[in-house]
Amino acid sequence: MESIIARALEYTLKYWLKSFSRDQFKLQGRTVQLSNLDINGDALHASIGLPPAINVTTAKVGKLEIILPFLSNVQVDPIVVQIDRLDLVLEENNDVDASMSSSSQKSDTAKSSGYGFADKIADGMTLQVRTVNLLLETHGGMRHKGGASWAPPMASITIHNLQLYTTNENWQVVDLKEARDFSNDKKFIFVFKKLEWESLSIDLLPHPDMFTDANFDGSAKGSSNKDEDGAKRVFFGGERFIEGISGEAHITIQRTELNSPLGLEVQLHITEAVCPSISEPGLRALLRFLTGLYVCLNRGDVNPNNQQSSTEAAGRSLVSIIVDHIFVCIKDTEFQLQLQMQSLLFSRTSISDGENAKHLTCIMISSLILWDTFSRPPCTLVQPMMYTASEDILSVPEFADNFCPPIYPLGDQDSKPNCGVPLFCLHSLQLKPSPAPPMLASQSVIECQPLIIHLQEESCLRIASFLADGIVVNPEAVLPEFSINTLTFNLKGLDATVPLEVGIPKSRVIGGKATSKNSFVGARLLVEQLFYHESPVLSLRLLNLEKDPACFSFWEGQPVDSSQKKLKAGAALVSISLETSQDSTEIPSSRLSGFGRCVDLKDFCLEVAMATATGTPLKDIPPPGGIVRIGVAFQQFLSNTSVEQLFPILDLYAYFGKVSEKISVIGNNNPLKEYRDEGSSESLMDKAPGDTAVSLAVKHIKLRFLESCSEDDIQGVPLVQFVGKDLFTKVTHRTLGGAMAISSNLRWESIEVDCADTCSNLPEDNGHNQLRSVLWVQNKGISSSHDNSTSGPFLEINLVHVIPYNAQDMACHSLSVSACITGLRLGGGMNYSEALLHRFGILGPDGGPGEGLTKGLEHLSAGPLSKLLKASPTIMGKIKGNKILEDEANNSNLKLGTPDDLDVSIELNDWLFALEGEQEVVQNWWFGKPEDAEREERSWHTTFRSVCVKTKGGPNNLQYGGEVKSHQSKKYPVDMITVGVVGLQILKPLAGKSFIPDGMLENGINFDVDIVTSEHDLDDGMPKWVVENMKFSVKEPIEAVVTKNELEYLTILCKSEVDSLGRITAGVLRLLKLESSIGPQALGQLSNLGSEGFDKIFSPQTLSRGSSVNSILTSTASSAIESGRNSCLEYTVASLEEVMLEAQAKCAALSAGLGTSTTSQGHLDDHVKDLRQKLASMQKLLQHLRSQI
Repeated sequence: MESIIARALEYTLKYWLKSFSRDQFKLQGRTVQLSNLDINGDALHASIGLPPAINVTTAKVGKLEIILPFLSNVQVDPIVVQIDRLDLVLEENNDVDASMSSSSQKSDTAKSSGYGFADKIADGMTLQVRTVNLLLETHGGMRHKGGASWAPPMASITIHNLQLYTTNENWQVVDLKEARDFSNDKKFIFVFKKLEWESLSIDLLPHPDMFTDANFDGSAKGSSNKDEDGAKRVFFGGERFIEGISGEAHITIQRTELNSPLGLEVQLHITEAVCPSISEPGLRALLRFLTGLYVCLNRGDVNPNNQQSSTEAAGRSLVSIIVDHIFVCIKDTEFQLQLQMQSLLFSRTSISDGENAKHLTCIMISSLILWDTFSRPPCTLVQPMMYTASEDILSVPEFADNFCPPIYPLGDQDSKPNCGVPLFCLHSLQLKPSPAPPMLASQSVIECQPLIIHLQEESCLRIASFLADGIVVNPEAVLPEFSINTLTFNLKGLDATVPLEVGIPKSRVIGGKATSKNSFVGARLLVEQLFYHESPVLSLRLLNLEKDPACFSFWEGQPVDSSQKKLKAGAALVSISLETSQDSTEIPSSRLSGFGRCVDLKDFCLEVAMATATGTPLKDIPPPGGIVRIGVAFQQFLSNTSVEQLFPILDLYAYFGKVSEKISVIGNNNPLKEYRDEGSSESLMDKAPGDTAVSLAVKHIKLRFLESCSEDDIQGVPLVQFVGKDLFTKVTHRTLGGAMAISSNLRWESIEVDCADTCSNLPEDNGHNQLRSVLWVQNKGISSSHDNSTSGPFLEINLVHVIPYNAQDMACHSLSVSACITGLRLGGGMNYSEALLHRFGILGPDGGPGEGLTKGLEHLSAGPLSKLLKASPTIMGKIKGNKILEDEANNSNLKLGTPDDLDVSIELNDWLFALEGEQEVVQNWWFGKPEDAEREERSWHTTFRSVCVKTKGGPNNLQYGGEVKSHQSKKYPVDMITVGVVGLQILKPLAGKSFIPDGMLENGINFDVDIVTSEHDLDDGMPKWVVENMKFSVKEPIEAVVTKNELEYLTILCKSEVDSLGRITAGVLRLLKLESSIGPQALGQLSNLGSEGFDKIFSPQTLSRGSSVNSILTSTASSAIESGRNSCLEYTVASLEEVMLEAQAKCAALSAGLGTSTTSQGHLDDHVKDLRQKLASMQKLLQHLRSQI
């Protein structure tokens, strides 16, 4: 029996140890002692399921002692193997061929077929190791890129008192015979082992090459140990990341009946992992180490067959790590962060058939909280949002569902955290080696529950710097260029707050009033159902690629490869609001009292499609010379912005601009970016795509500008309301060999602009003035009822700009513009506009710019918007021969000048201008109805059917004496301008139930004018225009009927309009600070244009010494106003009589219905409803009549 045990041990040791001979095996009683042994790295690699990219370069045992059980108990008691020290070195392979040759040099000894006595002895062994020293070195695909200071550090893992023993299927310690009985009636052999350790510590050690790096020498000599951007990156003497954690692991080994490896499952469970303190360089080194480990696990250039060379390699493996609680504290002299996670699960499942392998990675986090404890007061940067989950079932992607049959025979172990739906969940599937398209090489799905984020500037910049340094992955190191992949990210909700306490004054002067209450201390961003999808098989509805000839490679049925990229992103709701505070003396954590909602975006969607021109893999975004399509759509865009919110919004823009600049500086320190940019000297034109199209579609737009906010009404009083429907715009850029063509298209179906009414005679609605429409679109045009024409969009603009690359082709520089505006209605006038400007605070009481406007312009000039408002310097390229060369600064901008061929067509169809005074406004309010579309007919108005302006250019070839000279630029791009007006009319107000008779609107004045350039220019070189042809016509006789009182009232309105226009012009000149050049006398004349121009109208008598312009004008105005009042009284009485007659008719119909039994109850209810409306109208008319009397 002893010889059998000795041969079995010898057989097992020969498999696991290198250069083992029988002479080393000396059995002394029941013990065997060996020392200084080298373990077979390939056998160890396959047994514990290491990734193929990692090699076991060193595996040494200091002292090994084997204790045998009593011979009578060999079948039930385990053999105990005790090791005092085990030293392991794991290193990532750089060369794939080296990895293959290394793995091919395996041991010649192989285990015999069948499950024999030696295998049973080996499976039942108990292993006890006093100390395990493991050194792990990864490269992360960044070797020799960015210097050694950027390389991932090495991890030194020290484990004390490790013990591995055999258990039954319930992880209980039993005798070996009972443990083996579980496999008796099974078709497989199962071995259950339990791993325990008392203490585990992880130290991060600097890369050995770091001490020879130039960055290390420079930082070692300096006192601050910081790089140029202020970051501490040099990792000097190493740092302990984790210390003294204990844990256990359940291991399930599955073999066939012939003892061939089939499955391996390892589940590690750690109750708590605490990192009490880690420095800034240590954190950067840790992130680089995790990145290197990620690349090492997912490298696609390693053949999985290398691992299958060992007989112990399992075809299926599952490794999972569960940590119940994680706490990491990042301490430095300038910042301190604390991270706490609950129930972290990491699992990696692999299935291999020897040639191909599939790896499924899953990461779940139940809860995550990130604190900034250095700021005063401390704040929470990231935390879960408290919400009621609609479903408590974890969503598993289709590719991850039933991916691998369970290895543990009693079903799924409790490998998922008991927390319901996790806060963060990642599923990623990767195939090795990467298959050729159209098969997917990797699929990833990320699900995230709602989060609350506080964007504290200093902390966010620190975190961005950490991520930019640590998370640096070269995509080619994980997947080859030809592979295609998919990515899905879903975030159910996001609540982000941005503090704006710095840089915002406590009070501002807005609209002539000092505001100090409701100061805004921050901004809030709410996002619901945020998603991001990237897949080559996405269906992009917005881009409509099936109807785009240039995108034939995206059509259905075309092959899918790595030269294409499709992505889609969006959100159900994006809301931006400003955070208010009532008492600025309170502490920040308790002073947030309300939110002023500013912007709401509903059903936002972004779609992008890109493809290379040559079919090569798409590596650069955007692809040079390739195809790019971008589509943006909103179902609804709502904005509520008050005067008080305007400046905080600008401050928010300035804040994001400042932070973005800092983040861009951080991103420029990325070593991978520097590596990619090395040797890149291509110009901007070489990097630009060859065919680009960007479109924007908005279904409904509503913008409201509010006057002020109060404690009771945070939304404020509405001043301006802008409503638009069905907006679509598209801009395209195409390269046409020697030129590029830029085309734009804008289509807008409907628009309406409402402003607060400044008339003081109108009652208020809920304490606010009524909104008055000043610009709207008539859905049915004037001529549509007569010629059955279909009404199109109110605005449609098409633009095509062709720009040549070479100087010899400058004659091909052309610009074509086509615009059409249909059905536009304009109400109000200059008097009303002036009142609005005063109401908004744009004009002050003295007629000059308001104090709020002045301070606002100063605020803009000092902010980041000033960069956008400044004109860029003109840089001309040097022209040599026929080529336009770049200047010394390698700037390729061309000074194109005026296009050689300019074609402009502007059409204005069915327009109407209503001149409304205070009297018309009151009448519209009293007698108008919300659905009344003919409001403009109650006032003087001007209308026309169409106005067309067209420009024409002559031929590019000029002829002199029969000789044609080509390639000669024209002197002026426009040779002729044609202006045509059809149906111009001026109509007076219509009283009562008057209507416009059929055919009247088709009448009016028609005229055409052709203006051409003269052969002789003016002295200053400007072209001289002359009228070549003029045509004036009317189709029907024009009948003009107007009374003296109506004409006098029109004169008063025109005088008031001209006066307001002059005062507005004077205010604009003062705003531009041109009053000194114009003079105060000229400004005074501008303010009295109407009084000086209309003083002699309707005053035939000469002015006597006792009379004046003002007296005559005053008498004329009083008579006109009196006449207007009389006409208003007559209109009121006539309307009242009409409503009374209609009410009597309704009463008669109601009486008849009550007397008839066949009348339905619904019909009677309609009569009662109509009668109630008529009585309300009568009461309204009586109130107006009483106010007039």
